[in-house]
Amino acid sequence: MPRKKPRKVRISLRKNRQKRPRIRHVSRDAQAEDSETVDLPSAERISGKGDLTRQRTILADEGESGTGTGVIRAVDETSCRAGRVLSAAGLNCIVSDSSGHRYECTVRRVVRTMSRAERGAVIAGDSVQFKPIDREHGVIERVEPRRSILARGTKGKEQIIAANIDQVLIVASAADPPLKTNLVDRLLISAHKGGVKPILCINKSDLVDQVRLQPILGMYARLGYEVVLTSAATSSGVEELRRLLQGRETVTAGQSGVGKSSLLNSVQPDLRLETDAVSNWTRKGRHTTRTAVLHELDFGGWVVDTPGIRQMQLWDVRLEEVECFFIEFRPFVPGCRFPDCSHTHESSCAVKQAVDRDLISPVRYASYLKIMTGED
Repeated sequence: MPRKKPRKVRISLRKNRQKRPRIRHVSRDAQAEDSETVDLPSAERISGKGDLTRQRTILADEGESGTGTGVIRAVDETSCRAGRVLSAAGLNCIVSDSSGHRYECTVRRVVRTMSRAERGAVIAGDSVQFKPIDREHGVIERVEPRRSILARGTKGKEQIIAANIDQVLIVASAADPPLKTNLVDRLLISAHKGGVKPILCINKSDLVDQVRLQPILGMYARLGYEVVLTSAATSSGVEELRRLLQGRETVTAGQSGVGKSSLLNSVQPDLRLETDAVSNWTRKGRHTTRTAVLHELDFGGWVVDTPGIRQMQLWDVRLEEVECFFIEFRPFVPGCRFPDCSHTHESSCAVKQAVDRDLISPVRYASYLKIMTGED
């Protein structure tokens, strides 16, 4: 089928940070009936400072957008190369082309100023079209549509942690810092929402009696989630983890200090990712990974090492949708007295009754209540 010609579209851009310069304060002069206003240039508008509609006409291809604007910017593909974003920090990105050669790229202004709901125009894992400037530098001209994402909400906007991945390795620690099932459950929801398969990894298993972990492991295993128990310190479970990562594109996610980078170093020592100990005072992890970075695994596959998450705000998940992501609720929801039951305070709620009868884990139900009430 012949390729359709690009079409002209109008897109909204972010407003400039600076206010529009003026020749004179025309409105004030007009109110004063200053006769000099007649001679002022006709290009001067009488409007509020900075009150400008920022739009631009661009050529766009058919299809869905990779940037959240609903538009895929048309580019001259004869002068561009396809690449994969390995890391992105501010306006600078490291992009690898099909041969594995790496370029330090900036982002074309029209790409990064298109109005969008998410933070950051380009993120680790993105497939892009970029134009090389020389052997080391280039400019990203277009972000291709994303097939899957892991995202969260922050400051009222969507923050995409990684794109175009197959699975998310949710890493929690058995101790030091303590395991937070509420954070695990929020990450599970984000994985389902972004079209990514979740895998639960409990690290630092050498710090506790593993018998104590069985209720948590069993709870998630019964729900159908793949669970692996590891220790980066003793290499326990590392071979199983390597099997799960092989040939797949994976993003790691979890709070600071759980050992995400240490685990990846155990899986592939030549990654040499920076690690740090948990704070002796707060018992919380320190941010040693500053930005998401995509690494190629020598046994096949890719993995994104990400900064630690201390708060996981769900994005684009309505409160009435939350029950759908707690799969153990599904057999009991039809038995609720009220069709719009929130399973929090209503009487004759079949879900609450199931919790009382230990048919639904109280731990999972507590996570559900925290999400519904907006508690971290």
